[in-house]
Amino acid sequence: MIKFPKKVGVAADHAGFELKEYLKKMLLEAKYEIIDFGDNELNSTDDYPDYIIPLAHAIANGNIARGIAICGSGVGACITANKVAGVRACLIHEKFSAKQGVEDDDMNMICLGGNLIDRSFAWELTSIFLTAKFIPAERHVRRLAKVAELENTKNLKH
Repeated sequence: MIKFPKKVGVAADHAGFELKEYLKKMLLEAKYEIIDFGDNELNSTDDYPDYIIPLAHAIANGNIARGIAICGSGVGACITANKVAGVRACLIHEKFSAKQGVEDDDMNMICLGGNLIDRSFAWELTSIFLTAKFIPAERHVRRLAKVAELENTKNLKH
């Protein structure tokens, strides 16, 4: 049985490369279609924005529904992804937020720390994230509209 969403994007720098490759294997076994935004080889001098930004744009453009971004801590990947309007990325290292972030906040990218969590737990978090569904309760929709308004505001002054 193919789970929701069918098409998933993945991206990682050198610190997340091995975890990305493991998750790709698991995703294929679970019958997901994968788009790999790189890095495609272990390169200790690569920079996570070079892979996370194209993944984030693919989500924002609707080419993929969900993404998995991995760097050493997951923090840089998360910060980078959230600079792209329409992306709702979160650093996830526990189960509750992997599900609740989708259900309440329509999270569409999970960020993981390749140096912080083991492969089996990363797969568990990824599975929870990918099978969770947004619950369009009035309060959730209202909050997301406020976030979208902020994203659409040009030259926001504090």
